[in-house]
Amino acid sequence: MSPLLSAERRSLDASIERAGFYPTLLADVVHDALDGREPLSHLIHLETHFERTEVHRHITVLVLTDDMLVITHVDDQQLDEDGEQMMAQVSTESVPVTQIRSVVLGYMYSQPQDYKPSDQARELTLAIAWSGGQRLDMGPAGCADPQCEADHGYTGTIAQEDIVLRVSAEADGVQAVQNAKAFARALRKVNTDTVNMRSFDSAADRQRMPGIGSRFNRGHHQR
Repeated sequence: MSPLLSAERRSLDASIERAGFYPTLLADVVHDALDGREPLSHLIHLETHFERTEVHRHITVLVLTDDMLVITHVDDQQLDEDGEQMMAQVSTESVPVTQIRSVVLGYMYSQPQDYKPSDQARELTLAIAWSGGQRLDMGPAGCADPQCEADHGYTGTIAQEDIVLRVSAEADGVQAVQNAKAFARALRKVNTDTVNMRSFDSAADRQRMPGIGSRFNRGHHQR
């Protein structure tokens, strides 16, 4: 491996190799999607599920750069009963960091009554929203009276999310949960720094053109 590669680039390549999910294909797709950008942090999530006699796997790779969140997703599909003929479906999406609306982290801890600061979360859910897409979860509403049979209509929650990853210590390992937390922190920092910089630039523009602001202000007070 070239010594000119950054530590994060080497870490990304090593993580792809460890995941073992078509690593050569996945590495080529991820680096093509990066389009020469240098990675700052990454998160890889591999899932396997069974459908009758078939095994389906899919992997999601999130790579953060200083201005983009690059998302690569690969599914495989078995085309014959013996599994000799396989097909991989690949999708990539590049989201400007400035478009990210929210980064939500959900934690689950076992035995919270015995919690200590050194305890690690057993599960972490990372939800990232950028397009304004929403998920609506509905269910019958109720009341505090267990004997009540009245119809209370429906209640629900609306969550903004474009991608959701669930990482658990049992299925993915304790280190995977920590990696997800570290990636979320890096993403929040880049997103926050970008928003702050845009606010600073806007304030500087207003200071450079005080006459425009003053005229608008005076016009507003004269009404």
